[in-house]
Parts: sequence; structure tokens; C-alpha cells
Amino acid sequence: MKLAIGCDHGGYELKCEVLKHLNERGIEYIDFGCDSTASVDYPVYAKKVTDAVTAKEADLGILICGTGLGMSMAANKVEGIRAALCHDAFSAAATKEHNNANVLCMGGRIIGPGLACLIVDNFIDTPFSNDERHIRRLSLFDPTMA
Repeated sequence: MKLAIGCDHGGYELKCEVLKHLNERGIEYIDFGCDSTASVDYPVYAKKVTDAVTAKEADLGILICGTGLGMSMAANKVEGIRAALCHDAFSAAATKEHNNANVLCMGGRIIGPGLACLIVDNFIDTPFSNDERHIRRLSLFDPTMA
């Protein structure tokens, strides 16, 4: 398992905590930045992470901005990306199991590091169900699932 992770200035501090957690778990990742709390444009980092996921350089992506909203909107503009904004552990597992989400978005100004790490764990550890009904539904809006 390899992850692609990126953030803007509003998500930088939470990204640092998530990276520590990934290191503790021994999970490989590519950090696409940003690297400080200096103001940056979130779509730049969303593109870097989604490009890595669609190119199969990474299995899954994680994007963090202040609310997670901007990152999720930018990520979902990319064909083949199914980004989910999650601020609770149940949604993180459900979106993988039912929606085969491949990018997790979170808000650094919304949740704390403990919850964020639990959300990340649920997201990366939950498999897609492969149920026909979920594949059918996903193929209605994502041609890569057909």
C-alpha cells in the first residue's frame, strides 16, 4: 500500500500528525506538500495527489485543507477519482466499502489529530465490498468503474 498525501496551509498541521501516524504504522507515502502554514492554492495540491492516484503511483490519496471542502471539490473534477470528505470514522469506512473511494479529504480546522488518524485507519483498512449493486451505481457516474 502506498498513499499520496497533500495539503494546503489550512491542513498543514494536521497533515504532519497524519504523517507521524503513517510512519508509526509503516505505511509508505509520497508527500506532495505543502510544507508550511504559508498561504497556497489548494487545487495545486489536489491535482498532484489525484494525478498520482490516477497514474497508479499511489493506491489511495489523502487531501487536507481547512475544511476539506475545497480539496474534495477539486479532486472530484478528475476522472477516475472518487473523493470523500470524512469527518467521522464511520463515513470513512462506509465510503470505501460502498463507494470504493480512492481519495480521503479532511478538514484541518474541523477535526483533531486523534480522530483524523482513526479516520485514516478506517479509510485505508476497509476494503471495497465488490457487491454488484455498488459497482452498478458507481458505473453510473464513473466510467472507470464500468
